[in-house]
Amino acid sequence: MTMPIALLVVDDHTLFRRGLVALLSQDERFRVAGEAGDIGEALRCVERSKPDLILLDNHLPGVLGVDGIGTLKEAAPGTRILMLTVSENEDDLSAALQAGADGYLLKTVELDRLSESIIKVLDGESVVSPEMMTKLVAAFRSKAPPTSHGEAAAVNGGRNGDAPVPGLQDESAIALLSAREREVLALIARGDSNKVIARKLDIAETTVKIHVQHILRKLQLSSRVQAAVYAAGRELG
Repeated sequence: MTMPIALLVVDDHTLFRRGLVALLSQDERFRVAGEAGDIGEALRCVERSKPDLILLDNHLPGVLGVDGIGTLKEAAPGTRILMLTVSENEDDLSAALQAGADGYLLKTVELDRLSESIIKVLDGESVVSPEMMTKLVAAFRSKAPPTSHGEAAAVNGGRNGDAPVPGLQDESAIALLSAREREVLALIARGDSNKVIARKLDIAETTVKIHVQHILRKLQLSSRVQAAVYAAGRELG
């Protein structure tokens, strides 16, 4: 992007929020368009400033960050949402991804990594803190993939109270993918970026982006991270 990326920082801890705003403001690639302490205030800021990306904490007063993702997306459909939270609970991570978050980082992240993650998310990629990705993949791998629509309904119906597994659950879903899309999906599961995948497969990066879009649509997934988890859970990576 040639223009500075407009950011909205949403966190109820004033000192942390203002410190983060001050740090991000020093980077010429970013412009902090607003800050908020809860979802209601965030919605007003979104309508006023139309940010490119929202840095969203989860433990907010009133409405949790995860529960406000859908409303924020409706208010600004083109805005990306990157969770920035202290929660290392895989259920919170899963809920955030299910709600449409474009990434999930812990507040222990280094500033350089945070800045890089913001750029990646705006470029259409999804980011998750490495330690959280490990937990998420392990959680999905611990569940045997269902083999029928009935079993899929049982998993997604939540009889056991677990967070729903994203995407089409029966194994026939993989058959919807072309051979090349399977290759791309396997590399996504390994954590490769579009640029790395393009180099490994000797294709254009724009072609990789198209393959990723097709994979998400065919498997009924909403993010690259969900695709990685989906593939890792079936040991495609």
